[in-house]
Amino acid sequence: MTVNFRAYPNLYKDSVSLMTVSAQVMAVPGIEAASVVMASATNVENLAAAGLGTFDVKPNDLLVAVSGTEEACDAALAKADELLKASARDGGSSETGATQPVTSLQMAVAKDPAANFALISVPGDYAAAEAMKALHLGMDVMVFSDNVPVASELALKHYADAQGLMVMGPDCGTAIVNGIPLGFANVVRRGPIGVVGASGTGTQEVTVRIHQLGSGVSQALGTGGHDLSEAIGGISMLHGLKALDEDPMTEVIVLISKPPAAEIAAKVLGLAEASAKPVVAIFLGADPATITRNGVHGAAYLAQAADMAVGLLKGGKSGTGTITIKPEQRRKLEDIARGMAAGQTFVRGVFCGGTFCFEAQLIHAAAGHTGHSNAPTEGNGKLADIRKSIGNTILDMGDDEFTQGRPHPMIDPSLRDARVRDEAADPSTAVVLFDVVLGYGATLDPISGLIGVIGNAASKAKAQGRKVAFIGHVCGTDQDPQNRAAIIQSLQSAGVMVASSNAEAAVWSAAILSARQGAAA
Repeated sequence: MTVNFRAYPNLYKDSVSLMTVSAQVMAVPGIEAASVVMASATNVENLAAAGLGTFDVKPNDLLVAVSGTEEACDAALAKADELLKASARDGGSSETGATQPVTSLQMAVAKDPAANFALISVPGDYAAAEAMKALHLGMDVMVFSDNVPVASELALKHYADAQGLMVMGPDCGTAIVNGIPLGFANVVRRGPIGVVGASGTGTQEVTVRIHQLGSGVSQALGTGGHDLSEAIGGISMLHGLKALDEDPMTEVIVLISKPPAAEIAAKVLGLAEASAKPVVAIFLGADPATITRNGVHGAAYLAQAADMAVGLLKGGKSGTGTITIKPEQRRKLEDIARGMAAGQTFVRGVFCGGTFCFEAQLIHAAAGHTGHSNAPTEGNGKLADIRKSIGNTILDMGDDEFTQGRPHPMIDPSLRDARVRDEAADPSTAVVLFDVVLGYGATLDPISGLIGVIGNAASKAKAQGRKVAFIGHVCGTDQDPQNRAAIIQSLQSAGVMVASSNAEAAVWSAAILSARQGAAA
């Protein structure tokens, strides 16, 4: 195996652009690993730890590192060179001739004094400083970057709060502001439901479901995953809740998070109860009864939160949003379970979305099927070796353990596809459960490799006297850059049971496991 790299002095690209280039470089045949990053100290250390070499570079340099066959590495570096130079040409000229590039936030504001929002996407070592510059210029800020110290996040949010501004993030991957999708986000119609979410894919699932139910989203504001921790205190969620309460376009508010610290939950729910508008709150893993109070409606799962919000609009009642299996669907699931071999017992979840992984674990655990994960919920064990599943295993493939040195699986799903192949080949696997996430930021072709993997896996299992159930969920809308309807049809043609939500997919999976247990008894 050959390891090679190329450095580009003083060339800056934002994180999303770098991940997009990484995905195309990784797709070169014969490449085993590829990373396109800014040469911050942290990134250089990560590349060295991943076996991609040591580098004499400066933090302002852009670094492309690859491993694979010698020919593949040469082709991959040439591909990266082509993509980066094309990007530079596209951004550096206009019809009227060369223009001076905008190289600072101050220059951007001087050029357009009406600018009041900044999206920060730089290596985490520098993100807090850039965000603070934006705040000093009077702008609300979305920090897409991760690996920002908690102390820096707290300083940013305290300053913003004092100035009446909002910091979305750090590690805020999803937002929809004034109808514009930011980061990993879907195209949804505008409407009367506002969302504040501490979860990227959780926010995607709720906003997508709202759109599918015929309603729309006024704003979807992200907070970053640490916001509701005791250390941060929910500063951004409280700010977002107040903003939506005052927004004349918003009629119903949805709050999304994993369970906050008790003191922070009380603060958020207290403000929600005082809101003039109905609020649906989902703290994944928390009993909805502990959330529900006057004007606040607790939901158990993401799809339920969207259903309840739309219900409040249409009839003034939230409804239960309960996920039930229809009789004909239950019969189908039981028939599938009966057709499996004796040793097929476990679910193997392979998720691009961290919140989808979290929710799937909760639903399986509620049905009595606990197991392991690299990001375990309460009652599940920590997977000792991410390369090998044990019993029921539900994985977050977007976690740092899997993405270090390579693009996120929503950008490059090849790592997910390989894991689906491996899990389906395990004689103990009954169900392979997975998500497909559409929208801006995600690959335009999320399933071409997956369809082949599923077809080959199903054929091999059949030859061995097994039948693996493939259950999937497509998070997206009919207006996304990808063709959602065609993707669903392709999955179904490949034998995948496609659910209407992540929660429904997990309920189906748990039902098969329960049927398998009943057959074994």
